[in-house]
Amino acid sequence: MESGRRSYESFWKQALKDIAEDISDQEFSTWFRGIEYVSGSDTQIALSVPSSFIKDQISQRYLPKIEEKLAELAGHELSVKFSIQKKSASRTTHEEPKAGAKAEEASTRKRQHPQLNKEYTFERFIIGESNSFAANASLAISKNPGTGYNPCLIYGGVGLGKTHLVQAIGNSVYREFPDLKVAYVTVETFANEFILSIQKKTGHQFKNKYRLVDVLLIDDIQFLEGKEGTQEELFHTFNALYDANKQMVFTSDRPVSDIRSLSDRLRSRFERGLNVDLQPPNYETRIAILNRKVEEKKVKIPDEVVELICRNINTNVRDLEKALTKLIAYAELVNKHITLEIAHQQLKDFFAQPSQKNITIELIQKIVSEYFGLTYKDLRGKRRTKAVAFPRQVAMYLSRELTEYSTTEVGGEFGGRDHTTVMHACQKIEDRMKIDPNIEPTLQSLVKRIKENNA
Repeated sequence: MESGRRSYESFWKQALKDIAEDISDQEFSTWFRGIEYVSGSDTQIALSVPSSFIKDQISQRYLPKIEEKLAELAGHELSVKFSIQKKSASRTTHEEPKAGAKAEEASTRKRQHPQLNKEYTFERFIIGESNSFAANASLAISKNPGTGYNPCLIYGGVGLGKTHLVQAIGNSVYREFPDLKVAYVTVETFANEFILSIQKKTGHQFKNKYRLVDVLLIDDIQFLEGKEGTQEELFHTFNALYDANKQMVFTSDRPVSDIRSLSDRLRSRFERGLNVDLQPPNYETRIAILNRKVEEKKVKIPDEVVELICRNINTNVRDLEKALTKLIAYAELVNKHITLEIAHQQLKDFFAQPSQKNITIELIQKIVSEYFGLTYKDLRGKRRTKAVAFPRQVAMYLSRELTEYSTTEVGGEFGGRDHTTVMHACQKIEDRMKIDPNIEPTLQSLVKRIKENNA
């Protein structure tokens, strides 16, 4: 029996080595380092993982690869079962900890950082293709603060999870490294405290508050625009922490290159480290996010209603939550079960995509052509090469989505093309969105540029 146990354990160890060769060191360290072999049989291998978050990510990303490797080694299929085994602090003996030690450990687990939202954890953050880089970087920072990816800037639009990630880093470090001092602040609060310190002549206290921390997390640095004094103070705070190898993480709603009136030397500091962006979640990620929210709220929502919401709301997580909250409130107040018909009726305002009357087709053509490295005339011309055809279809699709022009009018703006050509272009883009996960982020990026240029 013991021999059989060792055999299955050796299968797992070899599978682990094979997987390590197929992925990057950082990726392997992030997801596989905490997995431990538990037991094995002719049909199944049991493994333990340190958290539900790791379990979910391993299952979503690597389970087929793991089972394929195990089948190759064992000569037959082996399923994998995960269990959650949270590790306690290491001890020199296997004796039961004394009552005092237990109380201290429980106190450490329960302690909550006064500036951080306890709901913002990695376990509650759904990872998809649009945010995996930022999420993995944040997780890596939380495991080894100050040793790499320093500073880190997370940027992206409203409601995509910037604050969630930066506070998840803070919560994780505060929980796992009790000796480290963590500070979280928004730029607005930082600026107000700085001004107050000048008025009350308490500058020394202010400097100590932020320059003597081990991890500094600052939200919304785009609001540094026009705040020259605050920029100067943050510059010196940055240098003090960087020289001391202290971790810094910042968030912004745009890349630092797009933040106007930001001093060049502070801009260069932000760009010195890792800059990662968050894109709007794709359809599959939206489904996973909404299902998690439904589970947390302990309500019953039919799958077709979840799918309806996720098909029609593709902006950000916040808008998904708003739609779900309205549905739940309606069902509770009128004492009705949520149905597809009720969802259509109650969420029609969420689903409506009001046309942007002041956006012109000419602006759309200009932004799309610049994005794809073409000229404005290329989209209106007769060329049908692949390099031009797809961008032209994208421009037609966006023209229909963002303006009130009919297909005939849109066709006229693209070199006098027939309305059926526009309809075909829109259908092609919709079809590609279903099979190509890169299309939707591209469209969202273009919409953002169009609206920003139209402002």
